[in-house]
Amino acid sequence: MLCILAAGLWLAGCQTDQSFSDLLSAKTPAAGLDANASVPAGQPVDDNDPPPLGLAAAQEPAGVLGSKAYDDLSIGKRYYRVGNYGMAERYFRQAVETHARDAEAWLGLAAACDRLRRFDLADRAYGEAIKLVGPTVEILNNQGYSYMLRGDYARARTKLVQARGLDPANRYVQNNLRLLATTARTAKAVE
Repeated sequence: MLCILAAGLWLAGCQTDQSFSDLLSAKTPAAGLDANASVPAGQPVDDNDPPPLGLAAAQEPAGVLGSKAYDDLSIGKRYYRVGNYGMAERYFRQAVETHARDAEAWLGLAAACDRLRRFDLADRAYGEAIKLVGPTVEILNNQGYSYMLRGDYARARTKLVQARGLDPANRYVQNNLRLLATTARTAKAVE
């Protein structure tokens, strides 16, 4: 036992080409996004690179878009969450170009286009998502919000009421209906 402890201390004192603190702080999958970088921190350069430290390749289901931390859909979602809608649109667009039958990628693309105020592209993306899975609560809710962004409150209400009809307890739909009522009453645009 004492020999094992001594060997462990000796190995802990060894240093390779990086300091110990660099190993702890670099390349973890939870590192997130660098605000100044064009891609997420720790992203492999290509598919042949190993996954970042702490993320075993065997843990990821193969073939499901969005299941890998560094596929286009996942990267698009991360950019969308931090408010970088231009980069989110880019990655969602790449996702739909390579996986045209993925409704989640189309919905992400539509949402990013809405935020970029490219409503023509958003409408097309919503249409593709509806072709794949039909008018789901999520799609109708997002379309309603899209119409609110445009100031088309009548169409927004129609879509949100349809979404509420499918899922009356959905809090996102309820919140958007409240937002619509407030926005229409005050005539202040949604941003």
